[in-house]
Amino acid sequence: MAGPPISSGAVATGGGGAVSYRPALALLASLFFMWGFITVLNDILIPHLKAVFDLNYTQSLLIQFVWFIAYGVASFPAAKLIERIGYKKSMVVGLLIMAVGALGFVPASQLASYGVFLTALFVLATGITLLQVAANPYVAVIGPPESASFRLNLVQAFNSLGTFVAPTFGAMLILSRSASGTSESGTTQLSAAQRLADAQSVQMPYILIAGVLVVIAVTIALFKLPLLGSATNRIAADERRRHSLFQHRNLVFGVPAIGLYVLAEICVGSLLISFIQQPQIANLSAADASGYLTLLWGGMMVGRFVGAAIMRSIAPEKLLAFNALVAFVLVMTAVLFTGHVAMWALVLVGLFHSIMFPTIFTLGIKGLGPLTEEGSGLLIMAIAGGALATVQAWIADHHGLSISFLVPAACELYVLFYALWGSRPTNAFPDSAAQETGA
Repeated sequence: MAGPPISSGAVATGGGGAVSYRPALALLASLFFMWGFITVLNDILIPHLKAVFDLNYTQSLLIQFVWFIAYGVASFPAAKLIERIGYKKSMVVGLLIMAVGALGFVPASQLASYGVFLTALFVLATGITLLQVAANPYVAVIGPPESASFRLNLVQAFNSLGTFVAPTFGAMLILSRSASGTSESGTTQLSAAQRLADAQSVQMPYILIAGVLVVIAVTIALFKLPLLGSATNRIAADERRRHSLFQHRNLVFGVPAIGLYVLAEICVGSLLISFIQQPQIANLSAADASGYLTLLWGGMMVGRFVGAAIMRSIAPEKLLAFNALVAFVLVMTAVLFTGHVAMWALVLVGLFHSIMFPTIFTLGIKGLGPLTEEGSGLLIMAIAGGALATVQAWIADHHGLSISFLVPAACELYVLFYALWGSRPTNAFPDSAAQETGA
């Protein structure tokens, strides 16, 4: 799969020599914040729309299915668009697509149509995919290769800041303003008028989000985003054909590692509120349970800042293995126990999920050299693995919610395997010259 025109160890130069990427990274951090914020709002929408439209778990998890299937559908066109118009214009386009998707919640709520909601979410996710395809590999390659995991973990921490803020925002402006969101255990039967009112409660939050996205798009359009230098040009097609992505074990096993990690993250986040609402766990309303969702994503934020610092002295793959093992133990605790023990075990998973995505990503593209762009594109496309959360939802409908968490538990074991063996590079290209400016 083609990707944006990058290669590892990129060096930027301008008329006066080396260029500092710190201002660009600061701007990119705002993008990471926004797509984290919007993505985690889905965890609020799932229990909310489940009650509004009287859905089962499988139907409600279609929210995540259409969201993450957009990564599989849009990644390749996004990479081609970046090649054609560049990073800066692609980011602007991505933000405007997101704004259109957010505004789509207005007709969806007016019509009280679940199908229109899903369509708006797909448009939103398409815009985020464009940003992801551009930003993740960009951040990974603009500094020294040996600090790529640190750099991407640090910027991803701002993504986690967005995920930390989003549940509180959603609880205040959606759940606490709806009849379904304030009922204990989510068992209240809604009248037709209440269903319409609850559906329309999402209008104001998403109109605000659309406005913010447009402002950021204008800011980026006016910002002089540094261009990657000549070292980032795609090598000739005939030379590239001499190399195969399948010769690089860390990428071959990294693609499913990304997909399964995202699946585990989505499984835990999407069903945490419903899990806590159960009488045998905490028996709380959706609005009250959302506070624990804030803690889940807050743990991920803290973990990324701490993990970025730890990686200055501990190999990324070792930290990834430790986190995967602890996450597996915590998820299995939620499966096997009830009450506050199970609840807190699942909440703590966020702390250990924290460094997984950026670490798997940077380990996956390590040593790819001229193939970095294609490898990055495949890793971003693998985010579509989150769409498989509907498998857990089906298990929850037919065998119980607690037992369904065996799905993310299995994902943690694969990440552990990847950290211990699958991430070891084979046929690695030598690292390019490190960037002198230290992004």
